[in-house]
Amino acid sequence: MTTVLLPWIDKARCTGCGSCAEQCPDKIVTMMDDTPSFGDVRACSYCGLCEDICPTGAIALSFRIIGFSENQ
Repeated sequence: MTTVLLPWIDKARCTGCGSCAEQCPDKIVTMMDDTPSFGDVRACSYCGLCEDICPTGAIALSFRIIGFSENQ
């Protein structure tokens, strides 16, 4: 099975508090002009902390399944 994870930030809901960037253990989330952005998402451990800590629910660690096999 191949899965592509897509961290996503809803810029309309984001208040720019910076909590996600401060708490990211992988240092993937950075603040640029008071807006968080994801750097190299391949280095992200997908711990979910940024999603959990966001007070407005602006971050989602959604995923999309590219291929699936019931044998896996």
